[in-house]
Amino acid sequence: MGKYKRILLKLSGEALASTDNTIDPDTLNKVVNIIQSAIDQKVEVGIVIGGGNIFRGAALAQAGMNRITGDHMGMLATVINALAIADACKKNKINALVMSGFPIGGGVCDPVDHNKAKQALSEGKVVIFSAGTGSPCFTTDTGAVLRAIEIDADIVFKATKVDGVYTDDPMKNPDATRYETLGFDEAIEKNLQIMDTAAFALCREHDLDICVFSMLENTDTLSDILKGASLGTIVS
Repeated sequence: MGKYKRILLKLSGEALASTDNTIDPDTLNKVVNIIQSAIDQKVEVGIVIGGGNIFRGAALAQAGMNRITGDHMGMLATVINALAIADACKKNKINALVMSGFPIGGGVCDPVDHNKAKQALSEGKVVIFSAGTGSPCFTTDTGAVLRAIEIDADIVFKATKVDGVYTDDPMKNPDATRYETLGFDEAIEKNLQIMDTAAFALCREHDLDICVFSMLENTDTLSDILKGASLGTIVS
């Protein structure tokens, strides 16, 4: 058995989009393949998905919308993304359960219940958490850490556009170097913007590591890390 038995995978909503589609079918299939690769290694997978491909509450607030209203819209966007991932999973014979941080009627998804989520994970289901923390003014990064703590995950895997945390923006500075490991205090002090400070504080308090990695360029990356490869950046 590998180092991790249960993981929380944090995906951005933007990761699901393409130039032509808010939710890209090919990208959904890549996500499903990545999930399957973890399941094949007997790893239980929880997922938290953002909604930035549809709405971003903070951006809407900057444009003049009430921040609370914007955040509620953003949280609803994450539900749409979660349902899309669950549907893609089920088409590939992966049993998936969608949970929401606030109640949604009509049989759309279940409210978050950490005991029910842990039971589902232990039965081999993928649990997809939507609506962030269920409250406005919190990022989906904070929601991801909260859900990871609730389900007793061994680590949070945060998928980004680059293959780890760098000393500077590698897309702007070719001399930027990647950290293999990084402390929470250093990440906050240097304002590396991997996650917000509330998420970091929760991780530090609960001794929960984060692995920052690039997922969609090489769909084997998560599988390789689970097998022991030194890829991405571990923040601890």
